[in-house]
Amino acid sequence: MRDEVYLKQAKANRLPSISADMDHGLWQGRSIDPSSNQYVEQSYASGSQSVNIGIPIFNGFRILHDVRMKSSALQAGRLEYEGSVNEFKLDVLEAYLNVLMAKDILEQSSAQYDVTNEQVTRAKIMFNEGAFSPGDFYDLKGQLQADKNAIEVNRNNYLVFRTNLAGLLNLSLDELGAIESTKDQFIGISVVETGTLFEQAKLTLPGIRALDLRIEQAEENVKVQKSNYWPSLSLSGGLNSNYSSTNDNLYLRQIRNNLGKGASLSLSIPIFNRFQVRNQVKIAKIDLQEALLSKDVRLNDLRNLTTKAVFNLQSAAEVIKNLDQQEKEYQESFRIAKVHFENGNSNSVVFLTVKTKMETTKSQLLVKKYEWLFQKYINDYYTGKMIL
Repeated sequence: MRDEVYLKQAKANRLPSISADMDHGLWQGRSIDPSSNQYVEQSYASGSQSVNIGIPIFNGFRILHDVRMKSSALQAGRLEYEGSVNEFKLDVLEAYLNVLMAKDILEQSSAQYDVTNEQVTRAKIMFNEGAFSPGDFYDLKGQLQADKNAIEVNRNNYLVFRTNLAGLLNLSLDELGAIESTKDQFIGISVVETGTLFEQAKLTLPGIRALDLRIEQAEENVKVQKSNYWPSLSLSGGLNSNYSSTNDNLYLRQIRNNLGKGASLSLSIPIFNRFQVRNQVKIAKIDLQEALLSKDVRLNDLRNLTTKAVFNLQSAAEVIKNLDQQEKEYQESFRIAKVHFENGNSNSVVFLTVKTKMETTKSQLLVKKYEWLFQKYINDYYTGKMIL
C-alpha cells in the first residue's frame, strides 16, 4: 500500500544522510591549481572527491509526529479497505439472494402454468364433446398464454440477476455455474433494539473505527506543521580531497596527501517566512475540523441506517406472517373454486380470479421472505455476527 511506503520513509527520516561526490575536469589558460592553490598558465587535469554525512538532532519533534501521523494513516487505510471489501461482499450477497429469488419465482410460475395447462387439457376434451362453455374454454386458453409469458419474463429476470452476480464475481455467465440455495429459513429471531444495534455497529464496522484514526492523523499533522516554529539543529561532517595532473605524485598518493576532514553544527532559527508556517498550521487545523465533522456525519448516517435495518426486519417479519396466513386462506379458496369449476357450478372468471389472488400472494410471500433474509444479514453485519 502507498501508506506503507509513506510510513517507512517517515521512519527512515531518523537516519543520517550520506552522500559522495566526485568530479574531474580539463583546464586551459590561467587558473588555480587545486594541489598547490597557485595560479598556473598551462593545460592540466584536476579532480575533487568528498564524502559528507548529515545527522538531524532536533527539528521540533517533526519526525516523531510525522511517524505517528503516517502510522495512523496506514491503520485507517487498512480499515477503510476492509470496510470497502465488506460492502462489496454485501453487494455480492444481495445479488446472490436475487438470483435465488428469481429462480424460485421462475419455478413458481412454471407450477402455475402446469395448473392452468391441466385445466385447459381437461376443458379441451369437454369442449370437443360440447360439454364446456366456449367462453370459459377460451378464457382458460388465454390464461395459459399469459402464464407462458410470465415464465419468459421470469426467465429473463433470472438471467439478468445471474449476469449481475457473474459481473460482481468477474466471471462469465457460463463460468458462474449452478447456484445452490441458501440453508437459511424464515424463523423467529430476537430483534436488537435500534440503540443497541447502533452502538454495536460503531464497534464493529471497520470504516467507523477508521474515523478515529483519521482524526489522530489530522491531530498529528497539526503538530507536524507547528514544529516549523521551532529552531532546527543538525550535525554534519565530511572528508574531501583533490587531485591535479601538475603534481608529480600518483593519484592515490595525492588523495591521501590532500585529505581534509571537518565537522559542524548547524542551527537554523525561523524568524519570518511570509506567514507560511502560520497558514500551514491553520490549514492543518481546518483538516482536523473536517475529520471531526466527517465522523459526526458518518455516525449520524449509521444511526439512520441501523434504525432502518431494525424497522425493515420487523416490518418484513410482520408482513410475512400476514402473507403466510393469507396464502393458506387463498389456497383453501382456490381448492373450493377448483372443485366448483370442475363440477360446472362456476365459471372461468371466478376460477381465474381466485387463482390469480393465490398466485400473487405466493409471489409476494416469496419476495418478502428473501427481503427479510437480506435484512437479517444486514442486522447480523452490524452486530458483527456475520463474518463476510
